[in-house]
Amino acid sequence: MVAAIRPAGKPAGLWALPKGRIDLGEPGETESPEAAALREVAEETGAHGRSLGKLGDVKYVFTWPPKPAAGERIFKVVSFFLVRYQGGRLGDVPEEFRHEVAEVKWLPLADAPRLLAYGGEKEMARKALERLDADV
Repeated sequence: MVAAIRPAGKPAGLWALPKGRIDLGEPGETESPEAAALREVAEETGAHGRSLGKLGDVKYVFTWPPKPAAGERIFKVVSFFLVRYQGGRLGDVPEEFRHEVAEVKWLPLADAPRLLAYGGEKEMARKALERLDADV
């Protein structure tokens, strides 16, 4: 199973993986990408787990602010980690993050490449399946 979210403002049936920014903290105390992934999963789903390692990166470019304004082109890299569920209740999103997430749902991992909305996330689901199949 995979914990998927419907980000706030997105239509029903649009499923994505939890993600967010690395917490810069105090100078010299920047959060690692892996720690950020674990934190974001907990914040956006209510569930927590342990990392089984990095799956890969998704790179893309977007314009901000969005059109019609002539915005700045932003290059973004999102690192994804395979996380084994350990506890928490899916949907128990902390109050301060509820504005980011409209819905949280368990999806069968085998169906995730079809059900997730974004190409890079579909590829990460395929990689997770491959890794878990190799461990059996």
